[in-house]
Amino acid sequence: MKRIFQILTVAIFLASASCGSKKMEPVTESTEAHPEERESTIVSLTDAQLKTVAVEMGSVEQKNITATVKVNGTLEVPPQNKAYVTSLYSGVLRSILIHPGAPVRKGQVLATVVNTELSGIQQQLITVNASLRLAELEQARQQELVAGNAAPLKNLQRAQAELSSLRAQRSALQRQLSDLGISAASVSTGSISSTLSIRAPISGTISDINAQIGSKVDAATPLAQIVNNSQLHLDLFVYEKDLPVIRIGQIIHFTLTNNPGKEYDAKIFSVGTAFANETKAVPVHAEVMGEKAGLIEGMGVTAIISIGTQTAPAVPNEAIVTSGGKDYIFIRTNKQVEAHHDEEAGEGHPESHEAVSAHHFERIEIARGVSELGYTVITPVQELPDNVQIVTKGAFFLMAKMTNTGKHEH
Repeated sequence: MKRIFQILTVAIFLASASCGSKKMEPVTESTEAHPEERESTIVSLTDAQLKTVAVEMGSVEQKNITATVKVNGTLEVPPQNKAYVTSLYSGVLRSILIHPGAPVRKGQVLATVVNTELSGIQQQLITVNASLRLAELEQARQQELVAGNAAPLKNLQRAQAELSSLRAQRSALQRQLSDLGISAASVSTGSISSTLSIRAPISGTISDINAQIGSKVDAATPLAQIVNNSQLHLDLFVYEKDLPVIRIGQIIHFTLTNNPGKEYDAKIFSVGTAFANETKAVPVHAEVMGEKAGLIEGMGVTAIISIGTQTAPAVPNEAIVTSGGKDYIFIRTNKQVEAHHDEEAGEGHPESHEAVSAHHFERIEIARGVSELGYTVITPVQELPDNVQIVTKGAFFLMAKMTNTGKHEH
């Protein structure tokens, strides 16, 4: 009985000492007693889970990936593909035959202008034509007289000079009427008009109209503007650090800043030699190739310039998962999760240890690079083991299991 009492006394003392120890070290309890609260980079799967998720393994491959430079810019139309519609002669606008957005052909009549002074130019042509016929007859008569020594040579020379002067006047008047869109042939038959037709200087689309019927017009006031998008090109701005790899002939893939769903192609035809607007960016011009539907001058674009190929470590796109703003891959590892911290292994039940997974994977942070043909270039933040096996399919499930287990695994 005395021995039993001694044993109870020792037990009570040890229990009291244990309770006192906990009261003296509260910091140790909160900061070190739960190492499981630290984030783990290891996740484990059982054979059944591995089969259900259909995890597939592969290796980091060396791929020839197209290197690119990302730049911004705008769509522009060269000056030779934009034109103002103006009247070469002043007058009053009688009719407008177009509307904004209408396609037009070069030489098409867009509007008409009335000016009575046009009749005077046509009358001059008729008068010159009549005088020209008389001058031709006079020259022929003087040639006959000189040939028969019946008239001095100077008379023939005077007739020839008069004929040349009238021919020059006729050519000038015909050219003037032609520029105004009036047929000199119809004027010669006596048809005189005071209406001037204004024609399209280029083919394209009417972008805007700045006049109305009844308004006065002159050569200094544009009536409308035509834009031809057939030669639409990109004005891109490449920064100094990327300039050495930019060359004429490189292919560009670009999307509209406000509509990134559709991709277009372009080809560089000119690289600037000076910085633009006191910046460290150089203008680069590229011709838009293929379909131009939906493209309008002034639209902002985001462009990717292909600068060649490079051999770099790459993995399938599906092998990369993102969490917390960082990118990761999973690799097979021999590191294991402690069984008593694995909920699915049956925490606190030694008999469940046999169910602990034999398949362990480590999460590795990477920097994502260029993507092409289903592969993405990666740069691991830590060196990978030689001949490492990576998860090429099922990485998303591993990340979900790691972040949603309720307890972090180790």
